[in-house]
Amino acid sequence: MKIRLLVGAALLPLTFAMAAQAADVAPSAVIEPAGDGVIGRVVNADGAPLPGAEIVERGTGRRVVSNTQGEFILNGVSGQIELDVRYIGLPSASQTVVATPGRLTAITVTMGGGDVTTVADVVVTGVITDSVARSLNQQKNADGTINVLSADAIGRYPDPNVAESLQRVPGIAIQRDQGEGRYINVRGAPSAFTAVSVDGVAVPAVDPGTRAVDLDTLPSDIVSNIEVSKTLLPSQDADSIAGAVNIRTRSPFDTRRLAFSGYAGGSYNDYGGNDTRAAATVSNVFGENQTFGALLSLSYSETNRRPENIENAWVEGGSSYVIEETLFKQYETQRTRQALTGALEWRPTDQTRLYVRGSYADFEDNEYRNTLILGYADGALQAGATDTTATYTGARIYRGLRHRTQNNQITTLVLGGEHTFDNGMIWDADLSWADSEQTYPHRDELVYRSTPTTLSYDTRDHYAPTYFYAAGNPIFGDTATGFFATPGNFSFRENTFRSNTTQQEDVAFRTNLEIPSQFAGREVDWKFGLKYATRDVDADEERQRDRASSANPGTLASLWGDTQGRNFGYQLGTQYDKGLVDAYLAAAKGSSPRRMPDSLTADYTAQEDILAGYGQARFDVGATNITVGLRVEQTKFDGSAPTYSIDEDENEVYATANVSRDDTDFFPNLTVRHAFNDNLIGRFALTRSISRPEFNQIVPRRVEEVDGTELSASFEVGNPDLQPTLSNNVDFGLEYYFASLGVVSANAFYKDLTDYRYVLNYQQDVTIGGVTYVDADFSTPINAPEGHLMGLELNWQQKFGFLPGWMSGFGVFANFTVTDAEIKTGQNYGGRNTFDLPGQSETNYNAALFYEMAGFSARLSYTKRSDYLEEINADNADLDLYVEGREQLDFTASYDFGNGFEVFGEAKNLTDSAGVKYYGSRERTYEYEKFGYNAFVGVRFKY
Repeated sequence: MKIRLLVGAALLPLTFAMAAQAADVAPSAVIEPAGDGVIGRVVNADGAPLPGAEIVERGTGRRVVSNTQGEFILNGVSGQIELDVRYIGLPSASQTVVATPGRLTAITVTMGGGDVTTVADVVVTGVITDSVARSLNQQKNADGTINVLSADAIGRYPDPNVAESLQRVPGIAIQRDQGEGRYINVRGAPSAFTAVSVDGVAVPAVDPGTRAVDLDTLPSDIVSNIEVSKTLLPSQDADSIAGAVNIRTRSPFDTRRLAFSGYAGGSYNDYGGNDTRAAATVSNVFGENQTFGALLSLSYSETNRRPENIENAWVEGGSSYVIEETLFKQYETQRTRQALTGALEWRPTDQTRLYVRGSYADFEDNEYRNTLILGYADGALQAGATDTTATYTGARIYRGLRHRTQNNQITTLVLGGEHTFDNGMIWDADLSWADSEQTYPHRDELVYRSTPTTLSYDTRDHYAPTYFYAAGNPIFGDTATGFFATPGNFSFRENTFRSNTTQQEDVAFRTNLEIPSQFAGREVDWKFGLKYATRDVDADEERQRDRASSANPGTLASLWGDTQGRNFGYQLGTQYDKGLVDAYLAAAKGSSPRRMPDSLTADYTAQEDILAGYGQARFDVGATNITVGLRVEQTKFDGSAPTYSIDEDENEVYATANVSRDDTDFFPNLTVRHAFNDNLIGRFALTRSISRPEFNQIVPRRVEEVDGTELSASFEVGNPDLQPTLSNNVDFGLEYYFASLGVVSANAFYKDLTDYRYVLNYQQDVTIGGVTYVDADFSTPINAPEGHLMGLELNWQQKFGFLPGWMSGFGVFANFTVTDAEIKTGQNYGGRNTFDLPGQSETNYNAALFYEMAGFSARLSYTKRSDYLEEINADNADLDLYVEGREQLDFTASYDFGNGFEVFGEAKNLTDSAGVKYYGSRERTYEYEKFGYNAFVGVRFKY
């Protein structure tokens, strides 16, 4: 595959060189190219490009919009023409142009450099207001419904990764891991319903269990802007039911001069440790006519934290619900992010450009976890249990130390180019390579287990339960004493070793041809394109375990250090010495038993090839812009997984299970934008989209975790017949833009879902090798025949420039999203066949008050989402797993000295909000985790 990439990379520049010299030939007699026009840039008084500017030819009303670098092409005009250019936040401009017939005439339009003639156009300049203007102009003039975050806007929030930046966008909520955003939910949809790309290159997921991209791997400071498309056009990949996120990195032609910028700073974390973050970007353009450009950007961050965590596993116990296991987790984590982006671009003329862009992001989570487990289920439940109290005899306590290292890497590389012919046709093509890899070099753990004892609990205060041993003695008092703190009560139980490597490699070629024309007496822009993408997935997992006496490292006391554990006020006693345990694990791993045979079945390979083609036409009917088209995607999938079993003669049997599929799907599209006037925009879209199954779900794998000694078993079963989820979408909305910089909007959506896939969890008895496992846990993905997701987004942004004096520096951001969703299954589970959509919060909102004046800027921001379903329990609705809604208050402030230097400070999670999960009811808390607040200070610099 990499050879094909190199060959294609060598041929692509040659192809473009030949195309640029080719004669301008009309493609057919039916579609006649326009032939005349203007090619240009829109910039501000400082020469910075203005994206989303609207350019209108006064005589004919022809309209175009500048791209992210302020560039535009207006076809079908010649002779002396008058251009009107509008950009929210700057005074409108007009420019007379003499367009030469038969070719494209190059111009530059400068806005904001002349006298202000309209009071409504006066805008106080500043970083926040400039970023708002850039976003609003792109959103207003886009054909579909989009939201845009610029780099400056991202920098005004305390958001270290892309996931946390996106939570500020209307309709987007995030899922967190240890307090940091990881996945996004767009418009209440599951995270896998949103595709992510970097510079147009589709990013494969790093986690083998989902197609959703771990956005905490990508630091926010590599971003030039982020565009979220909530309605798709035929020219976009169809695999985004909720929306498509495209992360654009910086270009040397953003500034077209030697430019250097960066920042550095450090922080204090409420729950231990500190942060260090720094980034730098340098770029320049070269050559006599500044036709070459180069850019390099570096980013580094290190986060040290000690979040506190308690988990309770609930089950049905007779007439009540009881806890079968409680885990106290004492974390010590270090997370590092490193990123590199680069670009080389060549623009020999205004009509031709070639480029190479690449990005690399590395995320490492190095974690030690002291764990104390109350193993109630090892014993016998006593009579008299209630929903809040229970007693077990013969229970055990476990003490363990796990050392886990997780490493994620995402790499993208794209080589491409674009040429605009004199007749107005635009041809572009690119060849891309993306690689995502997740490795767990080790997930190693040492566990000691106590002798049997009596344990009980009381959860009437469900966030702060009390726990007892023997005759009602509190387990965790003011000091760490008693049964669990006595080393002699514990003996070696086991060591376990687990490692994973998953790699996804994607190679794609894409080409598009855009033809401006006269068709049926109307100006029509035709666009056609092809894309071929092939993705290879390779997942490998290994597990080892040793309980033999020869693996015993000695007494528990011989491995203890001098640190006392504390978790939410519970005194957890002396903790393991991680150095001693690491040394033991390193020595024991080489002598542990061979790889557990059933862990082979966790491995799999897959290849997915997608061939796509589309055609679309865009035309205007008065003030209405219409895009209509069709996209077709053919998906070929091949997957395989090892199988393991024991035959009647007790022999191990190894084989391979395979699956092959071939599907073709059609995606019609109608997108309408209507300008009622210069300020009021209406939108309507009928689209169709797809979400393909996760690779690990569709391959025929059966992952078993069986403990013959404990008589416990769990099974993860693949489903080769799992179908992709298809969605027919209706979107409509109204947006009113204030000339003084602001917008108020309402956007409604409805998604009709077919074959929504979900993971079904259930229990049943199973016999393996003559041993019966009672109530073994099973999970398998299946399709729900029907479902829907609908909602309403409300958004208000405004700079209060109309207020007098210093008060004019205030402004507000506020958005609110309400959704309703459900899926209907083909059979009843626990007496029901209708479920909430996993990952969907009924409400989600953001509110921020900002102030900017004379170099000072500040922003107080608040975000909250309501509860959402995470997992469905097939047998009992009371054991469905929910994530409790979470709120967070953040504050940022900065002062710009006007000489390129700026000091800033951030305060994050001022509400000290916890992360909570529960089973069915909030009283049955599954997980309670707190992270504390974070305060960061630093300096920014720009040249």
